[in-house]
Amino acid sequence: MQRALLEEILGIAVSTGADFAEVFCEKTRNGSIRLLDNKIDAVTDTTISGVGIRAFFGVNTVFASTSDVTRNGLLACARSVAEAVGDAAKFGNVHLTEKIFPNVHPVSIVPSTAEMKYKTDLLREANSAARAYDARVSQVIANLITVDRTVQIANTEGLLTCDRHLRTRMAASVTAVENGENQSGFYGPGRGMGLETFELFPPSEIGLAAARQAITNLKADYCPAGKMTVAIENGFGGVIFHEACGHSLEATSVGIGTSQMCGKLGQKIANEKITAIDDGTIANAWGSTNIDDEGNPTQRNVLIEKGILKKYMVDRLGSRRMGMAMTGNSRRQNYTFEPTSRMTNTYIDNGPDKNEDIIASIEYGLYAKSMGGGSVNPLTGDFNFAVSEGYIIRNGKICEPVRGASLIGNGSQILMDIDMVGQNLDMGQGMCGSSSGSVPTDVGQPLIRVSSITVGGR
Repeated sequence: MQRALLEEILGIAVSTGADFAEVFCEKTRNGSIRLLDNKIDAVTDTTISGVGIRAFFGVNTVFASTSDVTRNGLLACARSVAEAVGDAAKFGNVHLTEKIFPNVHPVSIVPSTAEMKYKTDLLREANSAARAYDARVSQVIANLITVDRTVQIANTEGLLTCDRHLRTRMAASVTAVENGENQSGFYGPGRGMGLETFELFPPSEIGLAAARQAITNLKADYCPAGKMTVAIENGFGGVIFHEACGHSLEATSVGIGTSQMCGKLGQKIANEKITAIDDGTIANAWGSTNIDDEGNPTQRNVLIEKGILKKYMVDRLGSRRMGMAMTGNSRRQNYTFEPTSRMTNTYIDNGPDKNEDIIASIEYGLYAKSMGGGSVNPLTGDFNFAVSEGYIIRNGKICEPVRGASLIGNGSQILMDIDMVGQNLDMGQGMCGSSSGSVPTDVGQPLIRVSSITVGGR
């Protein structure tokens, strides 16, 4: 969008008493190809474009969005924001100075420019590998998902900047059948890059990983229930911290006093072996961008250091409410959502313990090799998460697989009960939903040990 038009929009938005305004322009191309029952059964290629306009007056905001990107449509949207703020009349004079932030997420193969056969062959490779793994594999669903997002952000502080970010992911879901019983497996790695993602994650390995999990669950007995020691593996195991604790460190809840972590800066909230970080600067990571959705450069934020709470994740509104600096965590699904503080790539860092010592230390317990979905109450921190692949530990050794396990606990409590932290940090990819929509996030950790937690099962 031309600078002069942006300046005019911002001037109108603050013309009735607002003390700050911003314009968020977006054009995003979303691609999806699905393979089902050995054939490509769905192809979508959609583009969304539009503008969100927001005005502040103190700690109150007014937000409106439009897909009408004509000059008249944009000015009408700005006037609707101004009218909602008040009815005063003043001249809003805004001068924008363009700022270019460095791109730390290089892309080699832009998905939209690759031939369709190239992309469908990737899916067929995953499908063939999954089906060849075991004759009990009955269904394979493989999805190739691509996003190409360009944003332009301007505000009344004079900022004018833009960013382009691409994401690519393949997700394989496998169903295995034996004696009329079905079990499933899933693996879905992704990166903030193009189709070169599959140089890191060959599709055959994606299909094999999902098939292996399905077959493992097919032969597993139900997990026993009760309090026990649990070892949670790296990668997507970090969803426990993300959901049970991470959301409680966002200004979205802290700023309005609805978080279990309110007022605890500088206090010990976790075992001293835990250092937890949110880092939106990791090159080509699933949850990374060069700038956040308010135009601030993303940052590496140490949230918890050796058990001590050091920082919250803060957007502009949270900054006003809390009197704290913004941390590059403002995010939104698209231009129709008002942004708020969100996680990017959030993980527990490597600790002092050897992985083999963690398993050897458990006389009887559960090894959660892979975690699934769950739910959490950010006010209380109470959570419930499914274990998608688990094993019983006996006398320090990983033994038979079990299924149907879940982990039930409290975010504050689990931070204290993580008493061993390993050294094989890895990340897992997911989509996180909150008040500003669904955004891509990485979760991660090394192998950890929880001294005692309630395990749901039979």
